[in-house]
Amino acid sequence: MGMITRVRGRLRSLHTLPKLDPKIQDEKIAETVCLLTVLLLLPYCCKGHAPLLFSLGGVWLITYSCLVLPILISANYKYPVRWLRQLTSTVPGLIRKVSGPITKIVLQIYYPIDKCERVFMKMSNLSNMATQLIFFLMCDRVLLCGFGGQNCPKKRLTGLYSLMFYNVIAYCVSYIKELIEKEDWSPYVNMTQHSNLKHVAMSATKIVLEWTKAVTFIITVTFMLLVFGLEQGLEYYQPTTLYSFVTWTYYMCTEKVFVQFFPAVLLFFRFRFLEALEALYAPVILRYYTISLAAILGLMLLFYGQFKFTFMATYLTVYLKAKDMSQNCLKELKNEQAILARFRQASGEEIANCDDVCAVCLSSMERARVTPCQHLFHADCLRRCLNSSYNCPICKREYIFV
Repeated sequence: MGMITRVRGRLRSLHTLPKLDPKIQDEKIAETVCLLTVLLLLPYCCKGHAPLLFSLGGVWLITYSCLVLPILISANYKYPVRWLRQLTSTVPGLIRKVSGPITKIVLQIYYPIDKCERVFMKMSNLSNMATQLIFFLMCDRVLLCGFGGQNCPKKRLTGLYSLMFYNVIAYCVSYIKELIEKEDWSPYVNMTQHSNLKHVAMSATKIVLEWTKAVTFIITVTFMLLVFGLEQGLEYYQPTTLYSFVTWTYYMCTEKVFVQFFPAVLLFFRFRFLEALEALYAPVILRYYTISLAAILGLMLLFYGQFKFTFMATYLTVYLKAKDMSQNCLKELKNEQAILARFRQASGEEIANCDDVCAVCLSSMERARVTPCQHLFHADCLRRCLNSSYNCPICKREYIFV
């Protein structure tokens, strides 16, 4: 009985304790959630070449991330720390005050670097070869050598072998393309365009150059067949299927010989949403693909602990490529889209009332643009007309937009 009485007394004393203020209680919960978040994120930040979850395996990483990260995000969203709320409310104002002078200083410092970057990107052959080599080294470290290439340094030669083989294939394709497109098979060079007199020195030079190209092509193909047939010097060349697919697609999307074929591929499929802008969409699509591949590999290398190489690789293969794309092909595409955006899309009824025929090219229309004077044209036909005149090809009125 005495024990029961003491327990009842303790329960009564608990009921008499003052209750915490709801704001103070929420703040304590928020601090607890913040500490637990730091504790549960520690496996991603362990010391070494790779985080703890990466060393355990990809299954553990995916499982742990799917279970823990959603809980942490939702808990911190529901119970934010008070000092963090104050910080987020005051930081934007401070950034706006400080950003002006800092931006001017940064631009002054970055100007010579930007000039060097522009010169480097203008040297398309050199910059393209450098980015291809760096990308292939990234693939060696991520797709062939686990943990950033620390376990199998001999396999790093795979990228050099692959790049050499792909260059040989590109050379063969370019030579065959040149033979197909060649119109003048005469070995002689005339003195003038309308003269039948032959220039002996130029004719001899042309014959020597043509025979040199042919012999080089034959020797190159023979050498490659012997290398693959005898497998001499290919002891450490063991690319996987994924490695070959990634490197070959990247090489095709960056090599000039293969890039020239891509607009024709888009024209073959005739995607209606492109509106005959395949020549402008093609380089943008290829750049987006190559930049995305390089960015994914860069993130994987970052988790592997290859910080210096990751910075250099992402700078060349992601930043410079994205900068070049935004200043050239993407800018041209946006300019054309801005011009066409002033002319609205035609509906199906309007196309049917126009007898489904473009007045410029006299071919059928599935998609069309409508001018302010209510005439319908293909987007590509309208672009060509706008290059020569800003008047309607049918009624000759000047386009006036309200």
